[in-house]
Amino acid sequence: MTTARKQLISIEATSYYHCVSRCVRRSFLCGEDKQNQVSYEHRREWIVNKMHSLSSLYCIDICAYAIMSNHYHLVVNINQTKAIALSEHQVVELWGAAHKLPLIIQRWLHGQLTSQSEHEKCIELIEIWRERLWDLSWYMKELNYDIACKANNEDNCTGHFWEGRFKSQALLDKKALAAAMAYVDLNPVRAGIADKPENSDFTSIQARINALDKQLATAPCLHPFIGHESNLKLDGIPFRLMDYLELVDWTARQIRPHKSSIDESLPPILGRLGGNINNWLKVCTQLEKSHTTAVGSQAKAIIARDVLRKKKLHLYVFE
Repeated sequence: MTTARKQLISIEATSYYHCVSRCVRRSFLCGEDKQNQVSYEHRREWIVNKMHSLSSLYCIDICAYAIMSNHYHLVVNINQTKAIALSEHQVVELWGAAHKLPLIIQRWLHGQLTSQSEHEKCIELIEIWRERLWDLSWYMKELNYDIACKANNEDNCTGHFWEGRFKSQALLDKKALAAAMAYVDLNPVRAGIADKPENSDFTSIQARINALDKQLATAPCLHPFIGHESNLKLDGIPFRLMDYLELVDWTARQIRPHKSSIDESLPPILGRLGGNINNWLKVCTQLEKSHTTAVGSQAKAIIARDVLRKKKLHLYVFE
């Protein structure tokens, strides 16, 4: 039986999630169909462009992404605080940028309402949209629907393009977040498509490195690194960018054939995160194989289980 999404995603358990969407009918999301000699590489741009546009609307921050031949990965942060802080007019402006506004909302914008009941109806609609702006299911639905429509139109066919619902894993602590991001960024390296992170096309790690080369604060549509979560004035990933890049580079060397160097100096961030090195590498190579819905420590899992109202949490224990 399919688990209700509210038992998989809760902002009270964690704001960070690893999401995966896969194609059905052996479809090509991207890549090269050598049998039929057709290239679908241009579809990678579709996803990146759609992520860019949705990120300017939704309060969903993209921490990491990788676009593969028949699936894509996202690590996201649900930014409920940002959504709650929006004014009513800001909510309408954001929602109206991608959706047709009802006539009553248009009248509300122009001060043309004639009764208190009309005003109350408008506020009710605005609060519904506010919740959707930080709703991960709505974000994924809009992303996947747009790509499916374009792909089906290009393939001259109808029917499902995606393999049911997107899969999600709750990332319960900083260590789980770092491991999931590294797992996503290193997808092309594990698949043998790229020899090193900076050559991994259509990944967040490549986008961050390119932005760094251009001396930009962060890559377009990506959640920035803030150095430490104690810096409450900033909103971002609680690591230093250079620490993370070093961590990904070191991890890539361990999973590439004939390139292992586990006896070399470990990245400082790995020591600060703590835990077993072999366990770290296992997570960074087998995160999806465990078929778990949450990643983190036992202590965090107990809290998440209660919040999600589950008798048992399918946890990848990452101490």
